[in-house]
Amino acid sequence: MKLLLIHTGGTIGMAETPEGLAPMKGLVEEAIAARLPAGTFLTTDVFDPLLDSADVGPSHWNRMLDTIRNHPDAAVIITHGTDTMAFSGAALSQALAGENRRVILCGSMLPLGQKGDAEGNLELAITAATGSEPGVLLAFAGKLLAADGLVKHDSHAADAFRSQPQAAHEAPMQRTFDDRTLAILTLSPGIPADALNAMLGALDGAVLRIFGAGTAMNDPKILAVLAEAVGSGKRLRAVSQCEAGGLSPGTYAAGAGLWGTGIENGGTETPEAALIHLWLN
Repeated sequence: MKLLLIHTGGTIGMAETPEGLAPMKGLVEEAIAARLPAGTFLTTDVFDPLLDSADVGPSHWNRMLDTIRNHPDAAVIITHGTDTMAFSGAALSQALAGENRRVILCGSMLPLGQKGDAEGNLELAITAATGSEPGVLLAFAGKLLAADGLVKHDSHAADAFRSQPQAAHEAPMQRTFDDRTLAILTLSPGIPADALNAMLGALDGAVLRIFGAGTAMNDPKILAVLAEAVGSGKRLRAVSQCEAGGLSPGTYAAGAGLWGTGIENGGTETPEAALIHLWLN
């Protein structure tokens, strides 16, 4: 078997230093190599510098995609921090749709060597990488989770992730990420229309987290800001602030004004998945 390891950084590859936990080269590479089945040929791509996942973004997704595509016959494991794992999972899932690749993401809540979850997650990732069914998965806490709809629901527990079902991904219009300015915005009671307008003015498009099954405040100023943004060519895609269930436009009259602005329906998409959809489609 040919195995490609892309090590981006994160807690799994950190070690104690006088200043606290910090990334250390070699830890993940050695741990993977020691656990590989006989006859496995390992290729590694290690980020330099190693990154806390808080610093991972579109340019890093492009690097991962380029490396994966440069090794078309290899199984892939990507080690990554947990804080933005949901963004990278959505990015790789959608960008690789239709390419028949199997990619296993892996991270941990405690570093290797601290009698935590790191070793078990790595072993699960290695086993999962030998599978033949295409898709991007997260190996974590004894489970394989679809990475296209990840939610990090606990900031400390070893069983930190859930996965919300997403619609099947068709091949996107773009296969890599450009330098458009996109963001996730959240409606909240009392948000000033001027503040929303200012934020949208700095963006090419946005995901808007709205209430429940698809409602928003019936504030003429807020609705005018959204309609003007859509009318100017900015793509706005709505998702629910609820973790599960998604949107059902038309269920409540309180959402009529919002859907009249021309905003897109993200359905059951997580905010992370909706953001990637805007980037690639």
